[in-house]
Amino acid sequence: MSTRLPVSAVRAPRGIPAFEYDEADLDRFREVQQLAYRCAERVAGWIEPGVTERQTVARLRRELVAEGVQDFFHIPFAWFGDRTAFRNFHTPLQFFATSRVLTEGMPYVLDCAPIVDGYTADIGYAGKVGENAVWDRIVADLDVHRDLILREVRERRTLDEVYRAVDALILEQGYDNRHRVYPGRVIGHRVTRVTLRRPVGVNVFGFGVRTLRTLGRELIGERLHGRSPLWADGRASAHPPTPGLWAVEPHIALRQVGAKFEELLVVTDDDAFWLDEDLPHVRRVREAGAR
Repeated sequence: MSTRLPVSAVRAPRGIPAFEYDEADLDRFREVQQLAYRCAERVAGWIEPGVTERQTVARLRRELVAEGVQDFFHIPFAWFGDRTAFRNFHTPLQFFATSRVLTEGMPYVLDCAPIVDGYTADIGYAGKVGENAVWDRIVADLDVHRDLILREVRERRTLDEVYRAVDALILEQGYDNRHRVYPGRVIGHRVTRVTLRRPVGVNVFGFGVRTLRTLGRELIGERLHGRSPLWADGRASAHPPTPGLWAVEPHIALRQVGAKFEELLVVTDDDAFWLDEDLPHVRRVREAGAR
């Protein structure tokens, strides 16, 4: 479902860049996000007990490339069982796919970040094989985080304040914050258009060389203005959300079961909205409410 871009009646405050995308750009970002979720859903339909994380990310990559993906913000990831909760993760290398075998009742998370014609998406898809009551409870409660984040951003809370509001809700629900395990403790990051000259296969800790160059330029440029393209809970994030697109990924867990969603949040000069309301985790809650 397309969301119309609000027309700002005021100019961005001094030092805050104006929103740089038009409706055509948002449509392209939305298309790439839909593509990513479409591929994740196909892999979810294929996945079964006996497959490994490595086999799953290989399948996900093939699906994405077949859809026209030219590059990746980061390589595809898949986590099974207690690895969905990032238990005992201490180094970036532990995020990479392993030989872990999926068994009946296990949760899993697929994460991919395709780039098509310079437009980037970054998505997280949570699933399970068979029955898992803890997973059912977690994914039902995740939707409240989606509402909270949007409300706090619309109120122009600083990024670190929004992060702490999410933390408070996680504790209230009785879960653990697992996005704090991501490098930099990030719950989100800026997404921009990138220049595609030719495919780059080299990656460092799962991130493409082009991605690292873009992030490096953004980190330097934003820090000069007291901002950061990475959304965490430290001083670097003590500023209102910068206009643009943000990939947001609240990740929560209970004991050995973790789940997340990740999708694009649009922040304009004076408003915010989720880029798409027709995504698997949104439909899941809507369908559950209709029963």
